Amino acid sequence: MSQENTSRPLEVACPQCRKKVAWIEDNLHRPFCSKRCKLLDLGAWADESHRIAGEPAMDETDIDEMIMRAERGQE
Repeated sequence: MSQENTSRPLEVACPQCRKKVAWIEDNLHRPFCSKRCKLLDLGAWADESHRIAGEPAMDETDIDEMIMRAERGQE
């Protein structure tokens, strides 16, 4: 027997509810435990409850000003 068949699948915690989830191809919602948890997480990103840490993104006005300064050699 190969080691693949005898080893247990990796288990991860659902990012939403922390329930243990088997990391297998048959789990269509991985790393989430269910469609519900997957949609709750998506909603949190959509309403900006979840964010990636870092400096705020520049808006279009800031980008346009930066390009104009660079073109004039004022950087």
